[in-house]
Amino acid sequence: MTGGNESCTGGPTSMSYLTCLTYILEEWTGVEDIGDYLSYAFYILWVLFPLVVVFVLPGVIVILFYVSILWLHIYKRKNEIKEAYSHDVWIAAREMLAAIWDGHGRIWHGYELHGVENIPQGPGLVVFYHGATPVDYIYFTARLHIMQKRRCSVVADHFVFRVPGFRILLDVFGVIHGPKEACVRTLEQGHLLAIAPGGVREALFSDETYNILWSDRKGFAQVAIDAKVPIIPMFTQNVREGFRTLGGIKILRSLYERTRLPIVPLYGGFPVKLRTFIGEPIPYEPNMTAEELATKTKAAVQALIDKHQKIPGNIFRALMERFQTQKKDD
Repeated sequence: MTGGNESCTGGPTSMSYLTCLTYILEEWTGVEDIGDYLSYAFYILWVLFPLVVVFVLPGVIVILFYVSILWLHIYKRKNEIKEAYSHDVWIAAREMLAAIWDGHGRIWHGYELHGVENIPQGPGLVVFYHGATPVDYIYFTARLHIMQKRRCSVVADHFVFRVPGFRILLDVFGVIHGPKEACVRTLEQGHLLAIAPGGVREALFSDETYNILWSDRKGFAQVAIDAKVPIIPMFTQNVREGFRTLGGIKILRSLYERTRLPIVPLYGGFPVKLRTFIGEPIPYEPNMTAEELATKTKAAVQALIDKHQKIPGNIFRALMERFQTQKKDD
């Protein structure tokens, strides 16, 4: 090895670092013209780099989830004695995770939250458009906790409760899967509750046109009527440009409809600008039916999309919005 290194530096002419490295590798491996192989390998990596980026970046969010879970397990272990004497031992843990996720939103997406004044002091049902991932909702609830020390529970699909290791995270942050009675009870206790009526179907099969896929769902409206609370519409700008799915493939749509399993691949994690907008609340009216309230809520969410989202969405444009010097008006 020493001799090889000396042969690189000796002589009347000096080799470049890469040429020297190639020379050493040829001596070690006994393979001639190894530089050609390395050039080919670097070319393949360069060609595949975009694919690596779009499919690896989503893994960052998954890692952050499990870092949060690991932190909760450590926190629980350190506070087992206090748990018996405290009405809510998870307060400090929630504040820590809110800071972590809010920091991620600020750094990676320049996340902004507009219209917080539209959230009532008491209970309310937050209804939002579901992106390919719920990361925008996580940023919203983290920022809300930091700004107002308020907790917002959320209704999630049943499959989320079967994800390995997620149980502690879901319990700490009040994630529920229904039924309607549990949703009404949460609101009657004075809490905020969030629902995405489009659910997994909207997450997987909506696209850059931001079409709302609620079908004829009105259960969320009945929850608001039974609990006698207002509905607060919410939408996050560029949420479809941060993450996208391959939901346009017909066979994947057919497979989902048969199995109800979210097996549609997603890609992205792009550092696009994200802004969450909270619309004016729709007040409780005792004479309004669930169908009428659902229609009114859908129109309110659509109005937020029409006002704040350029259709169709564009990843490059959403990236460039990170460099805008003037903030978006509410």
